Amino acid sequence: MYDFSELAELININSYTKNKDGVDKNGQIMREKFEKLGFKTTVYKRENIGNHLLFQSPKKDGKKMLLLGHLDTVFPLGSFEEFSEDEEWIYGPGVCDMKGGNMVMVEALRRQKEIFNIDVLLVSDEETGSEDSKNLTYNLAKNYDYCLVFEAAGKNDEIVTARKGIATFYIDIIGKAAHAGNCYTQGADANQEAAHKILALSHLTDLNNHTTVNVGKIEGGIGANTISPYAKLICEARFVSAKERDRVFDEINEIVNTSFIKDTNSTLSGGLQRDVMEETSEQLNFIKKLEKWSGKKLLTEKRGGGSDANIAASAGCITLDGFGPYGDGDHTIHERASKKSYIDRIELVSKIFSEFIKN
Repeated sequence: MYDFSELAELININSYTKNKDGVDKNGQIMREKFEKLGFKTTVYKRENIGNHLLFQSPKKDGKKMLLLGHLDTVFPLGSFEEFSEDEEWIYGPGVCDMKGGNMVMVEALRRQKEIFNIDVLLVSDEETGSEDSKNLTYNLAKNYDYCLVFEAAGKNDEIVTARKGIATFYIDIIGKAAHAGNCYTQGADANQEAAHKILALSHLTDLNNHTTVNVGKIEGGIGANTISPYAKLICEARFVSAKERDRVFDEINEIVNTSFIKDTNSTLSGGLQRDVMEETSEQLNFIKKLEKWSGKKLLTEKRGGGSDANIAASAGCITLDGFGPYGDGDHTIHERASKKSYIDRIELVSKIFSEFIKN
């Protein structure tokens, strides 16, 4: 019977992204585990979020592999913090997303007689979009041949070969206030301009190409008796190809630069959060190698959500995701992970590491 007490210790520490103390406590425990395995630690200190941690093993000639995970979870203090288990499942914040995946790394590395050419990066802000860590991840990933990411596996233990790219845009619209009764024609209605832009943005969605554009938040105006002098839209775009990314970005710029209502002006900010991760022939060839090493057929899937795998892939590193245990209910109080999948993942990754180190 596998002992989940080490994972339970991590789960019972609140690691909400904005809880720096909790994230760093989680990071310190992980640091102790990796250093016992011979890794050297580099700490990227941060003031307002948890520190990012890079663990480096000794190096020899040959291919280099980066293992990627994150320390943070999504639940604030006092909301969902406790580990529990039954015969088939473990429960708690991070059991599959992704403290469980981080522990799969540790357990698989513990089974190696020696470790070299494998490094580990654990960042602290993945759940809020990796705004601080994405440049670090990108620049580090450029130095590796392969990257394995330990987000949750698919329902049938699939690994992930593709993820949608994500961009968030902010559109600020300036109009001109006027009395809605006495001086209606003297105003320039920012809200009305926003309405035109919302419709134009929604038409960029192309479900046949798996592209979605969503205006998720609208602000604007002063009151019913005033022509609105300002409005703001927050818009998200998701896409599965660089071609669709470029199309959407070009058309969003055109919409922002078009004034549907005379005398309104708009500005665009924000942009790419995580670039698209597309399936490549290099990935598929790497999967064949992993199948040979592990003696197991690896199922694959493509996902709509993003992860730090997007960032590593955009750096040119051959990247595969989903090496953590299968679970569901992530980002809810029902988050759970399969005990069987957790143990199977340790076995799979152990074999991969063993053969990678030999080769």
